Amino acid sequence: MEKDINSKNFIKKFACFTALFLALAAGVVILFDPFFHYHKPIAKIKAVLWEKEYQVPGTLDHFDYDAVIAGSSVAENYNNRWFDENFNCTSVKAIRSYGATADLCYFLNRAFEHQNLKYVFLNVDPSSLTQKTSTTFEETGSPLYLYDKNPFNDIEYLWNKDVIFERIPYMMATSFMKDYDEGESYNWAQWKAFNEDTILYHYIQKKDIDEMKSEDTYLDIAKDNTKLILDIVNSHKDTVFYIFIPPYSILWWDNMYREGDSLGYLEAERYALKELLGCENVKIYNFQNAEDVVFNLDNYTDSLHFSPEINKYMCDCLKDGRYQLNNDIEINASIDAVKAYAIKASEYVSKTYGDRIKVSYE
Repeated sequence: MEKDINSKNFIKKFACFTALFLALAAGVVILFDPFFHYHKPIAKIKAVLWEKEYQVPGTLDHFDYDAVIAGSSVAENYNNRWFDENFNCTSVKAIRSYGATADLCYFLNRAFEHQNLKYVFLNVDPSSLTQKTSTTFEETGSPLYLYDKNPFNDIEYLWNKDVIFERIPYMMATSFMKDYDEGESYNWAQWKAFNEDTILYHYIQKKDIDEMKSEDTYLDIAKDNTKLILDIVNSHKDTVFYIFIPPYSILWWDNMYREGDSLGYLEAERYALKELLGCENVKIYNFQNAEDVVFNLDNYTDSLHFSPEINKYMCDCLKDGRYQLNNDIEINASIDAVKAYAIKASEYVSKTYGDRIKVSYE
């Protein structure tokens, strides 16, 4: 009997200890909340943003802002303060590495649920117009417990040892570094080299050149993706949308030519830009026309990722109106100018860098 009583007491104490431990662990996560799932930073803790897949949803839900910088990995190296100063706003980033239109539109809709936005700065990658129009979060392994509205699966966050023993300590240590700049959210440039040698080292040229696809190859899917953006634009007429295409390098265009995609991609862009320009609250920019950037490989670390200096240049151009397209005539001229160098990209690259490029024979 005495053993049974002792056993029951032990089980009761163990259960109480376990409950206390779990409550304490959950409390620590809720208090510090490194993914900002429940609240914005507390006290003097800074907004330490370094894991976009985990932190963008909470940022959009709980931070104070009136502008969103939305885009793929090429938009990560903007400093939010550049936009804040140029446009007298308070901005946050909504970054999705893949840059799929559906994913970025999901983020924008989420932002509008919580804030009245003065501005949206939307980076539209050429490839984003040719991707499917459903979100990719689930299939790419995103932490869905941070994206859905189901409080019961928060257990994956509340009792996560990596969150408790890695993310929270990292956030706290970084927050109290004197030189930490909150505007450098998700920035990865400090670990990369941007120069001709680096981009040529990373670039592997496809040996064979495929037959060029027709101009309307991607037009149907581009129409569907454009509609996703248009639906948001037309639902928020008091918000000014700065929509722009970034300047991928001439090596990227070399690859597109060899894949037979150059004309299809450009016509998808032409369609999207014309449709979007029909909205009074949209401003259109095409940085593919910045040929001094596109042809200068010292601006890149690989065929599409450019340096923060180019990000800063683009932000200033948005303010000053450089590379802005104001009507269909200007859009046609812009796309045709890109086409002129895109269809000759392989000839140029082979002539200029042929002896320094690795070739894939697969």
